[in-house]
Amino acid sequence: MCRWAAWIGKETYIEDVVSSPTQSLIEQSRNAMEAKTNINADGFGVSWYHARPEPGLYKNILPAWADPNLRHLVHQVRAGLYMAHVRASTGTATSYNNCHPFIQNNWSFMHNGQVGGYENFRKCADMLLDETLYAQRKGATDSELLFLLAVNLGLAADPIGAMERAVGKLQTMAEQKGTLPFMRLAACWSDGHRLYAARYASDRFAPTVYWKKCDAGVLLVSEPLDSSEDDWNLLEPGQVLIATKTDVDIRPFTPI
Repeated sequence: MCRWAAWIGKETYIEDVVSSPTQSLIEQSRNAMEAKTNINADGFGVSWYHARPEPGLYKNILPAWADPNLRHLVHQVRAGLYMAHVRASTGTATSYNNCHPFIQNNWSFMHNGQVGGYENFRKCADMLLDETLYAQRKGATDSELLFLLAVNLGLAADPIGAMERAVGKLQTMAEQKGTLPFMRLAACWSDGHRLYAARYASDRFAPTVYWKKCDAGVLLVSEPLDSSEDDWNLLEPGQVLIATKTDVDIRPFTPI
C-alpha cells in the first residue's frame, strides 16, 4: 500500500511535509508505521498549485529517499496547495506513468488502495472511458483509471458524486469479475481550490486517512508525520472530507 500527504492553506515549503518532519513522507517511503508493507519504493510524485490553474508535477521511478533532486525541489518550492505520494505497487510495473499524482487539466489525484482482481477485467474497465480520455490514459494502474473515470463522470461539476459513481462502477466490476477485497480506497483529489479526501472499503479494512487543522491551514495524511497523535483526527470509513484554506467539512461517501 502507498502513503500520501496533502496541504491546503498559507504558502509553505513543500519540505514541511515531504522531508522535514520526523515521520515525513520520505521517511514513510522506507519506514511506514501503519501500512501492510513498511517500504514504499516503487516511485513517488509531487503536484502543486501556484500561479497557474494547472498543477506543477514532478515524478520519478526511484524510491523517494534515493532522489536528491526531490530534496532540492521541496526545499525551494512554496505553495498553498500541494499533494505528495510514495508508491508501493499492488501488481503493475514501476514506471513513470504509473506514479501518482495523476493530473488532468486543473485536477490532481492520488490514491492508496486497490480494486480487487483488476487485472481480470482491465479491458472492460478501460472501455468505460470515452475515446478522448482513453487516449490520455498513460499508465496501467487501477488508480489512474479510477481518476479518469471520475473525470468522465463529471468530476468538474460534482467532485464528490463523480468519485462515488466511479468507485461504485469499479467495485461492481470487481464483485462480478474480480477478487476479494473488492474495493479499498483512501483517495485525495483537488481542483486547485479545494482538497477532497475519501476513505472507503467494501470490507472492514479501509486504508487510513488522518487530518489536522491549524491556524495556517489543513493537512491530510495517510499516517501522522509526527508522534503527537493527539493533534490528529481519523477520518471514518464511508466519509469524505472537503478542505479549504480555512474550513473543513465532512460528509458521507457512498459509492453507487
